[in-house]
Amino acid sequence: MLAVFVNMATVLIGSAIGILFRNKIKENYIKTIITALALVTFVIGITSAITTQNLLCIIVCMALGTILGELLRLDDRINNVGDALKRKVLKGRFEGSRFTEGFVSACILFCVGSMTIMGSLEAGVNHNYSIIFAKSALDFVSAMMFGAAMGVGVAFSALFILVFQGGITLLAGLVSPYLSQAVITEMTAVGGTILIGMGFNMLELSDKRVKVANMLPAIFLPIAYVPFAAWLGGLL
Repeated sequence: MLAVFVNMATVLIGSAIGILFRNKIKENYIKTIITALALVTFVIGITSAITTQNLLCIIVCMALGTILGELLRLDDRINNVGDALKRKVLKGRFEGSRFTEGFVSACILFCVGSMTIMGSLEAGVNHNYSIIFAKSALDFVSAMMFGAAMGVGVAFSALFILVFQGGITLLAGLVSPYLSQAVITEMTAVGGTILIGMGFNMLELSDKRVKVANMLPAIFLPIAYVPFAAWLGGLL
């Protein structure tokens, strides 16, 4: 869990620096930064998605995972958490509607992707923290940019890092005997696909927002899909 706390610290520090200097950065610069980060998010997502060895796995897991997320109303719940933090914790000290957007966007960016999955698994299984430490450095830079653009909501995503990334790290030690490299690869690919959706939201290309949080259950479905597909293939 040491690496998780380091990651939380880098996000908090990066966000604080971004928030501190946000008033000194012109609005058009902030919009340009968000566009640049959106493009980087696209690249990270595409790079992760193309690692798949089974395109059907992504299709099935994304479809079933999104249905599950819709049933659980994950996107609404995460947005409600952001709204509650803004309303109850901050008590109006930070105005503006971008708090929840910053919170949700940062949660997904920092917790969905190949480095999160691989790093957490490596930390939990082999006690190797190098991937998480590298991710922390990248998150530090992203947190500064997001903090400048979207405000204090980005800093609160550190709580989600503790729950999500910390949870994967702890569970990895328990389920590691059952996770093959094929499963990890497909989990990474599905996570990358979700990141592409988040990049689309950041670019604001449409009034209709992609509810990427509803897709989060899809990340874990390859744990069941890959062995099932292998078993079915053996029968055929």
